[in-house]
Amino acid sequence: MIEVRNLYKSFNGQEVLRGVSLRIERGEILALIGMSGFGKSVLLKHIIGLMRPDRGQVLIDEQDIFALRGKSLEGMRRRFGFLFQGGALFDSLTVFENIAFPLREKTGLGEAEIKEKVLFGLDQVGMTEAAGKYPGELSGGMKKRVALARALVMDPEIMLFDEPTTGLDPITTSLIHRLIHCSYERLKFTGIIVSHEIPKIFEIVHRVALLNQGRIVEVGTPAQIQTSAHPVVSQFISGAIEGPIECH
Repeated sequence: MIEVRNLYKSFNGQEVLRGVSLRIERGEILALIGMSGFGKSVLLKHIIGLMRPDRGQVLIDEQDIFALRGKSLEGMRRRFGFLFQGGALFDSLTVFENIAFPLREKTGLGEAEIKEKVLFGLDQVGMTEAAGKYPGELSGGMKKRVALARALVMDPEIMLFDEPTTGLDPITTSLIHRLIHCSYERLKFTGIIVSHEIPKIFEIVHRVALLNQGRIVEVGTPAQIQTSAHPVVSQFISGAIEGPIECH
């Protein structure tokens, strides 16, 4: 379904992606893990076509997304839902209007159909009563739930989640994970979740890939990753720090 082939990307001479190759099968959810600043979010933005690589390919159903232009590219992007790390809600729009926005922009649905889909989406994330509120009136967890409803309102085939639980408390984190899992059970999308919530994230994914210094170090099931003998993987999973801790 999604195949990344030998992807390279540099910023101001600094290599961020250094030959990333990765395959995600149709209907599979993959957790993309690794230290901060090693290119996980950059890789997501390449997969949806928001960034172009220095070289390499991203194939969606064997179509190179970087070879598409105009309506063909827009049609491909409509197959995606993207939950941004910060939610990316429009502060000037109500919760209802935020979720309705992609339906109004990208479909020919009438207002009655849009209302039905928005209210269904809000119900799925337990936010129906917040329909008339503005993002500034919501907690961090509530904003993430609204952003999730907006990302899912077009019934995407592919979902990309960029650290969906950053800054949330453990209870809200568990709630977001459950909502993602329930959404997957309903839509059976192909998904990639960038996350630092280890091992919690392993409960809702099929496979895990560890990105380290711009390369995929290892890919496997959650059980395989948690018992990996690869030194980089085992150190990351355990959270161990090499050498003594020195205080100055």
